[in-house]
Parts: sequence; C-alpha cells; structure tokens
Amino acid sequence: MSQGRTSQGRGRLTVELTEGAFRVTSGAKSLTIFPAADLPSAATPVDFVIRLDEILTWDAPHDDNEVEVEDLQKIVAGITAECERRGLTVAFE
Repeated sequence: MSQGRTSQGRGRLTVELTEGAFRVTSGAKSLTIFPAADLPSAATPVDFVIRLDEILTWDAPHDDNEVEVEDLQKIVAGITAECERRGLTVAFE
C-alpha cells in the first residue's frame, strides 16, 4: 500500500488511506481520522468529508498532545494529495 507524504520540519508526515479511515503518522505520533457523512448541501458529492474541528489531539499514547495548526495544515495537504493520487475527492469543513 503506497502512502502520500509531505515533508515536515520535525520529521516526515505520512498519510495513508486505510479501509474507512486516514492514518497519519508523524515521528512516533499517529492519528486516525474517520471521514464524516457526505455534506447534504454540497452541489457535487465528494468521496470523503473531513471535519477539521474534530481533529484535536494525536492518538494514544500521545493523546495529551494537541495537533498544532502547522501540523493540521500538513495533514490537510497530505490527505488532499493522497485523495488526488487515487482519483478521489475530499472536502474539509
């Protein structure tokens, strides 16, 4: 399974689309992002909807570390690149 990658000053950030979720890793930290239901008001349906306000902390055992704005921007770029590579669409809200 190939992975979308984006560089990060503190290490490499990797985004992988697994069955039903995006898996993000950055050094020893990881984050699992489950897409939300499609946007009912969207003019064009998308494959994935990601609610950015639900991405608050990294997965355990780093769940006491908040996802910084800089990391969130890189996560968005990584998810976007991974979806584009696979011919999928994503919306962030």
